[in-house]
Order: sequence, then C-alpha cells, then structure tokens
Amino acid sequence: MGILQDLLKDIPLPKMAKVKQHFDDRKIENIDEVLNEKLQRQEIAQKIKPGMEIAIAVGSRGMDRLVEITALTVQNLKELGAKPFIVPSMGSHGGATAEGQREVLAHLGVTEESVKAEIRSSMEVLKLGELPNGLPVYIDKYASQADGIVVINRIKPHTAFRGPVESGIMKMISIGLGKQKGAEACHQLGFKYMAENVPAMANMMMEKTPILFGVATLENAFDKVARIEVLAAEEIEEKEPELQALAKEFLPKLFFEQLDVLVINEIGKNISGDGMDPNITGRYPTPYAHGGPDVNKMVVLDLTHETEGNANGVGTADFTTQRLVDKMNREFTYANGLTSTVVAPTKIATTLANDKEAIQAAIKTCNILDFTKVKMVRIKNTLEIGEIEVSEALLEQIAQHPQMEQGTDFYELQFNEFGNLK
Repeated sequence: MGILQDLLKDIPLPKMAKVKQHFDDRKIENIDEVLNEKLQRQEIAQKIKPGMEIAIAVGSRGMDRLVEITALTVQNLKELGAKPFIVPSMGSHGGATAEGQREVLAHLGVTEESVKAEIRSSMEVLKLGELPNGLPVYIDKYASQADGIVVINRIKPHTAFRGPVESGIMKMISIGLGKQKGAEACHQLGFKYMAENVPAMANMMMEKTPILFGVATLENAFDKVARIEVLAAEEIEEKEPELQALAKEFLPKLFFEQLDVLVINEIGKNISGDGMDPNITGRYPTPYAHGGPDVNKMVVLDLTHETEGNANGVGTADFTTQRLVDKMNREFTYANGLTSTVVAPTKIATTLANDKEAIQAAIKTCNILDFTKVKMVRIKNTLEIGEIEVSEALLEQIAQHPQMEQGTDFYELQFNEFGNLK
C-alpha cells in the first residue's frame, strides 16, 4: 500500500440520499409572439430605414432559443426593408480565427440557412479610440461598415467579477464585437477593473458606431427563456442593471450556506466557461466575485466529452482524479488562461488515483473533528442541480427548507474494482 492509500484507508465515507431541489420554472412558450411585439415597438422600428445594412452580433454559447430569436430578428429587419447580416461576436473563441468563429456559430445552430441571413466572419478590427486609462477600443471590421448594429445576448451574472452590468448586452458590445483584440484588451487590466471597463468600452462604441438596439434574454434555473426584452441603444445603460439583478434571482443554487465537501462528477466548457459555474459552487477564479455556499474542500472527478480535453476550472477545485488529468488537453486548457489572464483555474488540482481516494482526501482535509458528520453534497455538474445527493449531516437542513425534498433513503456510495463511482 502506498503512502497516500495508507493515509486515506480509514477515512469513512458518509451515506448519501437523493434530494430534489425545486426552482421557479416559468418560461416563455410563445417566443415569436412576445419578441415580434417588442421588435415592433415604435422606439425600435423607427430606427430602421429601407436599404440599411444591419450587422447582427451573435455568439453566446448555450443561449436558449438562440436560432429562433436570431431568425425572428432577421425577419423583422427584412420586413422593414433592411438588409441584415450576421457577425460572430465572441471575443477570441473559435481559436480566434474567422473560420473557427463561423464553425462555433454553426455548432450553436446559427447558419445562413437557419436564420436566412449571410454570415460575415473576420478577425479584422477597427480601432475606435482609447479610454482615459489608455485601454484601446476595437470593433469588428464588418460591423464597423454597417449602417446599423444589433446585439443579441443573454443577461446573467458573470463568474469572475461583480458590477452593475456583468454578462449581457454591454459585455457583448465591448468584448464580443471587439473580437480577439477587444477581448484581450479588456482582459489585459484584469477582472479587478472589468466592472468599470465593460460599460466604458460599450459606451464609447455606442457613441461612435450606429448601435440600434439589443435583444436580451433572461433564463430561468433550467436555462429556458423566462423573459425577453428589446432595449433601444439609449436605454441599455439604464435598464441592463435592472435586468442583471433579476437574472440573479432566476439563478439555480445549492440551498446550503456551508459545506465541508462538494463533489462534482464532471466539468467542461459546455457546462460553463469556468468548467463549473462559480455562482453555484461558491468558488470563484478571481477575488472580485462572490456569492454561493462556503465550501471547505471541492472535488472534480471527470471531464465532459463535449469539452474536448479543455479542463479549465480544475484548478479551482482542491482534488481531482488521474482519469480527469489523463483526458486533459493542456494546450486548449492553458490557452484559456492566456487570453483571460486568469491562470489559477488551469492549474492541476491535487490528483488522486480514483474517485474514492479523491473524496476521502477531501473529507480528511475539510477541517472537522468527526469525519462521520461530514456535510457533503454531490452533483452531476453545475447545470443539473434539480436532483443532488447529500450526506446525513444535512438531513435537518433539508427537512426545514421549503424548496428541498428528500427523495430516497440513505445508502452507501458504490465503487467499482478501480475505486471509481458506479
């Protein structure tokens, strides 16, 4: 037996039970009706003149109903006599190449056929100016040549900074439309100043380019569109913070203030840009964001197939498995840190041979006197927390919480011959 196995062999694993967490699941069914009405509002429709070439900025990963919303926006603009086209707006994603960004859009379902509009993809940008702090402001070449610009994005809390606006329309304008150079410039000064730089860059772009309006969605805890708004350019700065506050209310969460151990089965870029959503784990890649449970030790067991080896986020955990490390593509993972300047999440967490040892290591180091009373939660990933597993020490909290319900009796965790969870 090795040194580590010897240290961990007597650490007890708690019995677990399945628990249902209940969230508000209201969503918009008739999205075409709601969006058409908002696009036809006088303040929006009057901005469109026949013959105008209009760039529509699209690019949010995992945004619900993205293809429908984009296609409806295209259709409305055409009906008003405009000539809309699509510009990929995703900073440096897609390997920071024009073809790569076109492929990312296709992966999201946005193609020339699906939205009935041409896609013009280029990494070339035009420099619009500089902020007082010297930060350069860029815009996509094709968007800069258009008669009007429309931005489509989901509004939600960011994972690395806090401010009146986080992820949403202003970030899509400043970072998405700025392409790789804009994303790099905005990240250059770090997340400490992001809350000031994102609105400042977006405001300069709105002053100097013909941004007409933004189509903003808010999603419920199940990632379905719960609300959709069309904001005229002059309304964005005032109204986006209100929508941002509402988006926080919609977020799913773990209903615990403090956990000794959080076990996450899988992380990946298809789950969150950070591999797992810090708003749910309470563990953030920078000191400039906060919220969620206070977790003493965190374990991540595996990567999703879809993440293609990008293990960004593994460094935010305390422990991981050899299986995860073997699947890791270091180039993909480290490229993430080099663009965002946040490199702690790309480090490799303390690596144990298998799931059982990784979980035992977390329990051993979680700073409690009696290991049998460990407050432990296990989730599949941070997108799916409608059903979670919890240890017996949390039973009283579950019984008292109106949005939690115990679904099974307590049972022993089952491991296969390799020490991995069945």
